[in-house]
Amino acid sequence: MESLRVYADLALPPDALELLRSGTAGHTLVFPAKPIASVLAKAEPDPQFATVDVAFGQPDTAAIAEAAQLRWIHVSSAGITRYDTPEFRRLAAGRGLALSNSSGVYAEACAVHALSFLLAQARKLPLGLRTRTADGTTPWHALRAASGTLRDETVLLVGYGAIAKRLAELLLPFGVKLIAHRRQPRGDEGLTVVTEGGLPTALANADHVVNILPESPATRRFFDAARFAQLKPGAAFYNLGRGATVDQDALIESLRANQVGAAWLDVTTPEPLPDSHPLWAEPNCFITPHVAGGHTGEASTLVRHFLKNFKRFVRGEPLVDRVL
Repeated sequence: MESLRVYADLALPPDALELLRSGTAGHTLVFPAKPIASVLAKAEPDPQFATVDVAFGQPDTAAIAEAAQLRWIHVSSAGITRYDTPEFRRLAAGRGLALSNSSGVYAEACAVHALSFLLAQARKLPLGLRTRTADGTTPWHALRAASGTLRDETVLLVGYGAIAKRLAELLLPFGVKLIAHRRQPRGDEGLTVVTEGGLPTALANADHVVNILPESPATRRFFDAARFAQLKPGAAFYNLGRGATVDQDALIESLRANQVGAAWLDVTTPEPLPDSHPLWAEPNCFITPHVAGGHTGEASTLVRHFLKNFKRFVRGEPLVDRVL
């Protein structure tokens, strides 16, 4: 068996680190002097990187360009923003460099988080949790009358990848009408799919619009003032993709005009959102701090996902979650 040098730049807890060591036994693990603490952080230059065959984590694109021995990168996130550029794609294609991500790790948690947002919106939980009123009063009756079940409502999923696919499965028992937006339909989605031309009509008919787009040059500020104007008045908007895909100033104006009835955000620009940011003051805007993918034992799950792919790589088999 060929012995490989595997670079891991993640800050892993002891149990996950031991799992990585045992799963790569017979190969050489290489660690930077300072592991990265977040997938959004940029790795510091490390001369060791030029000597590795495999990278697990968030390696810097400039370092990748200089690492002639590197054959495969497994990204420790579902998003591949820093690698989704024409320049990097040309580099990868020219060198036969494989890139896979960890979407399989985060799809379940992100989908459950999105479902939680949708159910909280349907049941008016923020209002219910802050309402103290006696049974039979006018506010009590109003709250009950406003609380829905999602049945027969239309949910538009913008960006139909692993997370949206799992969310669609979770939503089906609630009796919703599902529509997916995808630039290039594959034909195996199992639900109604619209492309760019059909998006305005889909937005106008949706009660809930769930944005799960990754960040790329084509998706930055995808939801701008024009897109929000196309929404069904009062529709709820959810963002679990990337903050940069939304024009937040336009979102604020749409909330104030009640064009958007409520916004549920797990991602923003910047992160964390400053306490002074006007989105915090909007009564119908609810924000979680980019935790949708989080779950108990996350680091170990991430390592196990990499190790399954590592075995495939060693055996010359197709990689799971390969994106390039």
